[in-house]
Amino acid sequence: MLARIRGNVLLAALLWAGLFWVAPAAHAADPLRLGLLHTLSPAPFYIAQQRGYFRDQGIDLTFRFFEAAQPIAAAAVAGDIDVGVTALTGGLFNLAEKGTLKVIGGALHEQKGYQGTAILASNKAFDAGLTSVDKLPGRSFAITQYGSSFHYMLGRIAEARGFDIRSVTLRPVQQIANMVAAVTSGQVDATLAIASMAKPLEASGQAHILGWAGDLVPYQITAVFTTPAMIAGKPDVLKRFAAAYQLGVADYRDAFLRLDAAGRPVVDAKTDAAIPLLTKYVFTGDPDARRKILQGVGYYDAGGALDVADVADQIRWFKAQGLVKGDADPASMLDTRFMPTR
Repeated sequence: MLARIRGNVLLAALLWAGLFWVAPAAHAADPLRLGLLHTLSPAPFYIAQQRGYFRDQGIDLTFRFFEAAQPIAAAAVAGDIDVGVTALTGGLFNLAEKGTLKVIGGALHEQKGYQGTAILASNKAFDAGLTSVDKLPGRSFAITQYGSSFHYMLGRIAEARGFDIRSVTLRPVQQIANMVAAVTSGQVDATLAIASMAKPLEASGQAHILGWAGDLVPYQITAVFTTPAMIAGKPDVLKRFAAAYQLGVADYRDAFLRLDAAGRPVVDAKTDAAIPLLTKYVFTGDPDARRKILQGVGYYDAGGALDVADVADQIRWFKAQGLVKGDADPASMLDTRFMPTR
């Protein structure tokens, strides 16, 4: 009995002195739901997920895939996702105007010198004289819907080339696939299409590329957003989310956005290592996946930086078109504490 008492006293003394270490209980990772399109556009998120960057930041990230941009914004407001990444649209800005969403970081960016989105003409229209962007007035143009990023992009192209967007007949066709189909079938004269769609169409003789949007109007296509409640309640989770995302952006830039002295993309071992990470989500099982990815990668600023000035311009444009109501300051729709700005 005396020996047992002495043993217990010794154990207590060791614990008190810190000489007997007890492992702390493991903490569960913080769950986070990310809403995104099931396309190549959010590629840095795929890389970060596959390389465990979110896990390393103590985040259990779940992808929630959507078929269009507006439902992602609506899902965030409804509490069905915690963070979203998608195109900046009139609908998203209307929700931000009401104080229900905040843009916190940048994603895909149209950038001069990088072939992101093509202005695509049908064979029928091209043969009838639509051989340059300047000849779009008087033509029909497919977009998904009024207030979409495609509507905005055409508006900015019109400004850059000195024509009135009202001189172009807009044809809302709801889905991106319908936009492309409308051009290849000759039902409309032109549309916008990402490089991985546009280049094969031109190569197969089904359409003509008139130019690249990024060479005419560099702008912030997609962005990362969340809700004020998420910012107020879980700022640390958002900071760790942003840190993991930025690692994915760095890897993506190393793999796909380096250019050689002649301005050509560098394709090397870093590229080869990244492609299988993307085919877990897009072009899965497609024997032509490598080519499609190399043709379709878009530009991301270092650190996922947000082009604040351009986002403010977008809000002003949508308001001028009557597609965003209210008079809130564009700055009130942003929170730049989590990621860098351009």
